[in-house]
Amino acid sequence: MVISIDKELIILDELMQQIIAKKFNYGEKLPSENELADKYRVPRTTIRRTFSKLEERGFIYSQRGVGRYLKGESFQVQLNLTGKTSFTEKMKQSGHPLITRNIGCRKIEYDSQIYEHLQANEEDNVFKIGRLRYIQDEPIAIHTSYINEKLFPNIAEDGSTIESMFSYYRKFDYKVFTNKDSLLSVTFPTLAEQQLLSCKSMEPLIVIESICLDEETDNVLECTKVLYRSDKFKYKISER
Repeated sequence: MVISIDKELIILDELMQQIIAKKFNYGEKLPSENELADKYRVPRTTIRRTFSKLEERGFIYSQRGVGRYLKGESFQVQLNLTGKTSFTEKMKQSGHPLITRNIGCRKIEYDSQIYEHLQANEEDNVFKIGRLRYIQDEPIAIHTSYINEKLFPNIAEDGSTIESMFSYYRKFDYKVFTNKDSLLSVTFPTLAEQQLLSCKSMEPLIVIESICLDEETDNVLECTKVLYRSDKFKYKISER
């Protein structure tokens, strides 16, 4: 039995392999729809769909009426996924000019999983605090922290001004932090996340979810969800 493979997927794979093998220079104009349609003996619409997929994945960009171009090489930040320092501190230590913008603080509706992670009672107030991270004026990550008001009574007022959670916790004499139950996964951005991170719908995001504790008291300080643009980071799993 002969399996028919979609011609569009073959073309997409070949162009991807050429990009990975650096057959095109950054900023170089790619062959036109007509050229590729003739080469592969397919309609122009097939090439147009292939280009759309490459653009959605963040490999190329288009200029209306001119053509498609290979995106310039993106900077990448090495990020240690372990350790006891905050993201802000890690970026400072590595010399990256990090800018953080607080994107809101609000009380959430009861969520059994979040409340369980925080060891919170159903009647407790839990607040969600979001921060958008920038390096070289590019948005690279969304950090979301869930905080129990019982542990931090002023979080409703303070939350919208916080840029570093660890710095905030130190005001309450918490000094050494540790993570547990950390999970790593991959997702694709929602429309709101696309707008915040300036990325396309098919550009994968790395998701890190964890619970942060104070090492001395074992108090659960927060549960966290971080979305990292996968094209902006190289991930170091161990410090060793």
